[in-house]
Amino acid sequence: MNLEQLPDNLPTPKDDGASDHLAELKFPDSGFTATNGELVQPATLDGMTVLYIYPMTGRPDTPLPDDWDTIPGARGCTPQSCSFRDHTTELQQLNARVFGLSSQTSDYQREAQQRLHLPFQLLSDPSLSLKSTLQLPTFTTSGMELYRRITLIISRGTIVNVFYPVFPPGDNARNVVRWLQSHSRSSG
Repeated sequence: MNLEQLPDNLPTPKDDGASDHLAELKFPDSGFTATNGELVQPATLDGMTVLYIYPMTGRPDTPLPDDWDTIPGARGCTPQSCSFRDHTTELQQLNARVFGLSSQTSDYQREAQQRLHLPFQLLSDPSLSLKSTLQLPTFTTSGMELYRRITLIISRGTIVNVFYPVFPPGDNARNVVRWLQSHSRSSG
Protein backbone atom coordinates (compact mmCIF):
# COMPACT_ATOMS: atom_id res chain seq x y z
CA MET A 1 0.00 0.00 0.00
CA ASN A 2 1.45 3.35 -1.07
CA LEU A 3 0.30 5.95 1.46
CA GLU A 4 2.04 8.77 -0.39
CA GLN A 5 -0.16 8.53 -3.50
CA LEU A 6 -3.85 9.30 -3.49
CA PRO A 7 -6.29 7.29 -5.59
CA ASP A 8 -7.74 9.27 -8.52
CA ASN A 9 -11.37 8.78 -7.55
CA LEU A 10 -11.41 10.16 -4.00
CA PRO A 11 -14.57 12.07 -3.08
CA THR A 12 -13.95 15.79 -2.58
CA PRO A 13 -14.97 17.14 0.82
CA LYS A 14 -17.51 19.96 0.75
CA ASP A 15 -17.43 23.05 2.93
CA ASP A 16 -20.18 22.23 5.42
CA GLY A 17 -19.64 25.41 7.44
CA ALA A 18 -18.13 23.47 10.36
CA SER A 19 -15.19 25.90 10.57
CA ASP A 20 -17.03 29.18 10.04
CA HIS A 21 -16.93 30.07 13.75
CA LEU A 22 -13.17 29.63 14.20
CA ALA A 23 -11.64 32.80 12.70
CA GLU A 24 -10.57 35.23 15.44
CA LEU A 25 -11.31 32.75 18.25
CA LYS A 26 -8.81 32.43 21.07
CA PHE A 27 -7.01 29.11 20.89
CA PRO A 28 -7.40 27.25 24.20
CA ASP A 29 -4.46 27.08 26.61
CA SER A 30 -4.49 23.30 26.26
CA GLY A 31 -1.22 21.44 26.14
CA PHE A 32 -0.57 18.47 23.88
CA THR A 33 2.11 15.80 24.14
CA ALA A 34 4.53 16.01 21.22
CA THR A 35 6.38 13.12 19.62
CA ASN A 36 9.54 14.24 21.48
CA GLY A 37 7.69 13.89 24.82
CA GLU A 38 7.42 17.62 25.50
CA LEU A 39 4.18 19.41 26.28
CA VAL A 40 3.29 22.00 23.63
CA GLN A 41 0.77 24.80 24.19
CA PRO A 42 0.15 26.40 20.77
CA ALA A 43 -1.71 29.36 22.32
CA THR A 44 1.38 30.49 24.23
CA LEU A 45 3.90 30.37 21.37
CA ASP A 46 5.32 33.56 19.87
CA GLY A 47 4.96 34.27 16.15
CA MET A 48 2.87 32.28 13.73
CA THR A 49 1.97 28.67 14.42
CA VAL A 50 0.60 26.42 11.70
CA LEU A 51 -1.43 23.59 13.21
CA TYR A 52 -2.58 21.07 10.65
CA ILE A 53 -5.12 18.70 12.12
CA TYR A 54 -5.56 15.37 10.37
CA PRO A 55 -7.65 12.22 10.88
CA MET A 56 -4.97 9.55 11.31
CA THR A 57 -1.66 8.47 9.89
CA GLY A 58 -1.67 5.11 8.15
CA ARG A 59 1.14 2.62 8.37
CA PRO A 60 2.43 0.63 5.41
CA ASP A 61 1.94 -2.65 7.30
CA THR A 62 -1.56 -1.90 8.61
CA PRO A 63 -4.70 -1.77 6.47
CA LEU A 64 -6.71 1.45 6.51
CA PRO A 65 -10.36 1.22 7.61
CA ASP A 66 -12.47 -0.52 4.95
CA ASP A 67 -14.44 2.60 4.00
CA TRP A 68 -11.47 5.01 4.21
CA ASP A 69 -11.38 5.98 0.52
CA THR A 70 -15.14 6.67 0.46
CA ILE A 71 -15.05 9.25 3.29
CA PRO A 72 -14.55 12.73 1.79
CA GLY A 73 -11.25 14.14 3.05
CA ALA A 74 -10.15 11.13 5.08
CA ARG A 75 -7.34 9.91 2.82
CA GLY A 76 -4.18 11.97 2.49
CA CYS A 77 -2.49 12.39 5.87
CA THR A 78 0.86 11.21 4.51
CA PRO A 79 0.84 13.56 1.46
CA GLN A 80 -0.20 16.44 3.73
CA SER A 81 2.59 15.73 6.24
CA CYS A 82 5.15 15.30 3.46
CA SER A 83 4.03 18.58 1.93
CA PHE A 84 4.69 20.42 5.19
CA ARG A 85 8.03 18.63 5.43
CA ASP A 86 8.95 19.73 1.91
CA HIS A 87 7.97 23.37 2.62
CA THR A 88 9.75 23.59 5.98
CA THR A 89 12.41 26.03 4.79
CA GLU A 90 9.84 28.42 3.30
CA LEU A 91 7.73 28.26 6.44
CA GLN A 92 10.75 28.95 8.64
CA GLN A 93 11.70 31.92 6.44
CA LEU A 94 8.19 33.24 7.09
CA ASN A 95 8.77 32.82 10.85
CA ALA A 96 6.12 30.11 11.14
CA ARG A 97 6.43 26.92 13.11
CA VAL A 98 4.49 23.79 12.14
CA PHE A 99 2.81 21.08 14.16
CA GLY A 100 0.58 18.24 13.05
CA LEU A 101 -2.16 17.07 15.42
CA SER A 102 -4.34 13.98 15.51
CA SER A 103 -6.13 11.86 18.09
CA GLN A 104 -3.49 9.15 17.79
CA THR A 105 -1.04 8.51 20.63
CA SER A 106 2.46 9.96 20.52
CA ASP A 107 3.89 6.45 20.23
CA TYR A 108 1.83 5.81 17.10
CA GLN A 109 2.69 9.24 15.68
CA ARG A 110 6.39 8.77 16.36
CA GLU A 111 6.54 5.96 13.78
CA ALA A 112 5.15 8.26 11.08
CA GLN A 113 7.40 11.14 12.10
CA GLN A 114 10.48 8.93 11.77
CA ARG A 115 9.39 7.07 8.62
CA LEU A 116 8.48 10.31 6.82
CA HIS A 117 11.50 12.26 8.17
CA LEU A 118 9.28 15.04 9.51
CA PRO A 119 11.39 17.91 10.91
CA PHE A 120 8.55 19.05 13.20
CA GLN A 121 6.60 17.55 16.05
CA LEU A 122 3.26 15.78 15.86
CA LEU A 123 0.88 16.48 18.74
CA SER A 124 -1.48 13.98 20.33
CA ASP A 125 -5.07 14.80 21.34
CA PRO A 126 -6.48 11.35 22.17
CA SER A 127 -9.41 12.79 24.13
CA LEU A 128 -10.43 15.05 21.21
CA SER A 129 -10.21 18.05 23.54
CA LEU A 130 -10.20 20.47 20.59
CA LYS A 131 -13.51 19.00 19.47
CA SER A 132 -14.95 20.18 22.77
CA THR A 133 -13.18 23.52 23.18
CA LEU A 134 -13.27 24.69 19.56
CA GLN A 135 -16.12 22.54 18.20
CA LEU A 136 -13.80 21.08 15.58
CA PRO A 137 -15.46 18.76 13.06
CA THR A 138 -15.02 15.00 13.40
CA PHE A 139 -16.27 11.83 11.75
CA THR A 140 -16.61 8.23 12.87
CA THR A 141 -15.39 5.10 11.10
CA SER A 142 -14.55 1.59 12.29
CA GLY A 143 -15.48 2.58 15.84
CA MET A 144 -13.03 5.52 15.89
CA GLU A 145 -13.93 9.19 16.14
CA LEU A 146 -11.37 11.19 14.16
CA TYR A 147 -10.81 14.83 13.30
CA ARG A 148 -11.74 16.11 9.88
CA ARG A 149 -8.76 17.65 8.11
CA ILE A 150 -8.42 21.35 9.00
CA THR A 151 -5.46 23.73 9.27
CA LEU A 152 -5.34 26.64 11.70
CA ILE A 153 -2.96 29.58 11.68
CA ILE A 154 -2.48 30.84 15.23
CA SER A 155 -0.86 34.16 16.15
CA ARG A 156 -0.57 35.45 19.72
CA GLY A 157 -3.05 32.86 20.89
CA THR A 158 -5.71 33.74 18.31
CA ILE A 159 -6.79 31.78 15.25
CA VAL A 160 -6.11 34.21 12.39
CA ASN A 161 -6.88 31.93 9.44
CA VAL A 162 -8.56 28.61 8.77
CA PHE A 163 -8.13 26.21 5.84
CA TYR A 164 -11.19 23.96 5.59
CA PRO A 165 -11.90 21.74 3.88
CA VAL A 166 -8.35 20.80 2.98
CA PHE A 167 -8.25 19.12 -0.43
CA PRO A 168 -6.14 17.91 -2.02
CA PRO A 169 -4.14 17.50 1.18
CA GLY A 170 -0.78 17.60 -0.61
CA ASP A 171 -1.48 21.23 -1.61
CA ASN A 172 -2.15 22.41 1.96
CA ALA A 173 1.41 23.52 2.81
CA ARG A 174 1.77 25.45 -0.46
CA ASN A 175 -1.52 27.25 0.24
CA VAL A 176 -0.40 28.06 3.77
CA VAL A 177 2.91 29.46 2.46
CA ARG A 178 0.99 31.67 -0.02
CA TRP A 179 -1.28 32.96 2.74
CA LEU A 180 1.67 33.68 5.04
CA GLN A 181 3.53 35.49 2.24
CA SER A 182 0.46 37.62 1.53
CA HIS A 183 -0.09 38.28 5.22
CA SER A 184 3.53 39.31 5.83
CA ARG A 185 3.39 41.74 2.88
CA SER A 186 0.11 43.29 3.97
CA SER A 187 1.17 43.65 7.61
CA GLY A 188 4.76 44.68 6.89
